[in-house]
Amino acid sequence: MFGLGPANNIYGILADVVSLLAIAILIRALLSWVTPDPRNPIVQALDAITEPILQPLRQIMPRTGGVDLTPMVAMIILFVIASFLRSI
Repeated sequence: MFGLGPANNIYGILADVVSLLAIAILIRALLSWVTPDPRNPIVQALDAITEPILQPLRQIMPRTGGVDLTPMVAMIILFVIASFLRSI
């Protein structure tokens, strides 16, 4: 795959970034189970990275009681985008 040109590398890098965003959302969801300190720099960084993705989905998705399904939906969407980028 080295001879396919720079565009292939750009799509691969974008797919990796999108996959990392999905993993960041997974980590944030797992951390929410243990109620981490909101002043922790890692928690603040995860919030800053993932909130722009999760907030619009929260406005669209219906409320489901005490369970927030937006991280799961966001991860599915991001993995579909990453798969699309890798297939280009």
